[in-house]
Order: sequence, then structure tokens, then C-alpha cells
Amino acid sequence: MVGLMEIERPVKELEGKIAELKNLAETEKIDLSDQISTLEERAEKLKKRLYKNLTPWQKTQMARHPMRPYTLDYAQALFDEYIELHGDRCCGDDKSIVGGFAKLDGRPVIFIGHQKGRNTRENIERNFGSAHPEGYRKAMRLMEQAERFKRPILTFIDTQGAFCGIGAEERGQSEAIASSLCFMSRLKTPIIAVIIGEGGSGGAIGLGVGNRILMLENSVYSVISPEGCAAILWKDAGRAREAAEILKLTASDLKQLGVIDEIIPEPIGGAHNDYEKTIAAVKRAIKRHLSELSVMSAEELVANRYDKFKRMGVVGSIMP
Repeated sequence: MVGLMEIERPVKELEGKIAELKNLAETEKIDLSDQISTLEERAEKLKKRLYKNLTPWQKTQMARHPMRPYTLDYAQALFDEYIELHGDRCCGDDKSIVGGFAKLDGRPVIFIGHQKGRNTRENIERNFGSAHPEGYRKAMRLMEQAERFKRPILTFIDTQGAFCGIGAEERGQSEAIASSLCFMSRLKTPIIAVIIGEGGSGGAIGLGVGNRILMLENSVYSVISPEGCAAILWKDAGRAREAAEILKLTASDLKQLGVIDEIIPEPIGGAHNDYEKTIAAVKRAIKRHLSELSVMSAEELVANRYDKFKRMGVVGSIMP
């Protein structure tokens, strides 16, 4: 099965048996309703038990699930209309970042996000969701239009990190990300960032300077991937599970630390098991926060964003 995680196997095996019994009952015209009902009840209880207390490493795997809804899946389901724009007007079009004009229940917005691929061909085309400098410059071009036309900005974050190849460095990768951070901090329009999968390193925060930062329940957000952290700390990427524990990368950790504003619940089994329910939850959260931000003046929005990020990392005195 495509994208099957170890934690999913017991549930999928039960669901397979249920499907076999249903097929047998239909073809042989026999009543197996009691057996099917028992197995369905067992599968539901198993789901709740398995997914109730996922470890940080298991949540990292959930965030990376190849069947999880991606940015363009949200664009298709969230908006009344969506017109994608291309190019940074400088170097080229980076397909690992998509964006354009959209309408959310009739309200014009600018929509920007990382986009991964579903198969090898798409992943090569999208560079596995790892953006080049021109991707962040395209994003800034769209954000400038948002401010000019007084449209809110929605960013969807899902990347292991910005591309670190030689070509990207030659074209100014670090400068492009730094410019995006600075640019977003000054924008006089509401910005809502939603972490829908993997939020990794500067590649994620390059689209993450928002008045509100929301995270799906099984997404992750960290300064580095667990594998990268383990390779640096212990010279052993195989200790990624251990690194995930200490990185504080889960939504609950980050909410407690004040890095994010809201955790958006996912269906039992993860977002990839129910696109419709997941996207509906994201839409409700976005609309609620947009309503709150829409009453702020341009100056208040900038001050709100500045104060939000200024508070991050502040700790109380350890002195008695």
C-alpha cells in the first residue's frame, strides 16, 4: 500500500479483513453483519488508541505521509476560484512554491504555499517541495500585490527546508529567505500561516512570518529535520527518533512555547484519511482568524506581528 506507515499496519490489516467479509457476504449472499460489526468496533478502538499519543517521531512520519493533502489540494477545495501566477520577474519560475489570486467564500486573498509531488516525476518537477531563491522572490512579488490591493495573505507551509544546492546558493538563497522575512514583517495586510505538513528550517519560516500561525495536529515545525539534527549532534542520522524527542517540533510543544497560535485537529488516523474533514477544519480556523484580524488597522497589524515574534524565546528569570 502506498505510503503505509508502521503504525498504520494493524488498522489496515483489520480494515482489510472487514473488506473481505463484506465482499464475501455480498457474493455468497450470507449474513456476516455481526462479525463485521465486531471488527469495525475493534478497528475504531484500535485507531483511537494508536493515534491518541503519537510520539514526536511518529508525528514526523505523519507530517511526511505521501498521501497527506498538499497545498494545491487545499487550493482546489478551499477557494471559489484560484488563479495561479508564475515567475519571480528575475530568474524563473520555481514550481516548489505556488501562489496566486484566490477567493475564500467571495473574499479576495493571496494564496502562497510549498508544493510537493505525489510521484517521482512530480517530485523532480517540484524539487520535493524545497524552494529555490526564485520561489521566495515569487512569493514576495505576490505579497507586494496583496498589500497594494489590500488583500489578506494565506501561506501554507510544507517543506523539509529550502534547497541547498550550489545553484541555489549562487543565486542568493540565504538573501532571498532573509529578504522574505524582512518583507513579511513590514506588510500592512493580515497574514495567516498554516503548517500543513513538514515545516523545516529557514525554508519554512521564509513563508511563516504571520499575524497568526496555525498548525495541523500531526504536522511538525522545527529549525532542522530530526535526521539533520542527529547528524550534527551525534554524527549519526540514525538517531533521528531521539532527535525528534528533543527538538520540541510537535504542535502541542510549539503551542505551549508560544510559537504558534492554534492547533487544528485532524481526523483519527491523520489528514490523509479524510481530506474533506481536514480541509473543512482548516477553512473554519482561517475564517475565524481573518475576522479577528480584519478589524485591525495597517499599523496595528504590523505592530501585532512584531510583538508576536519579539515574544518568542523570552523566558522568565531563573533566579529565586
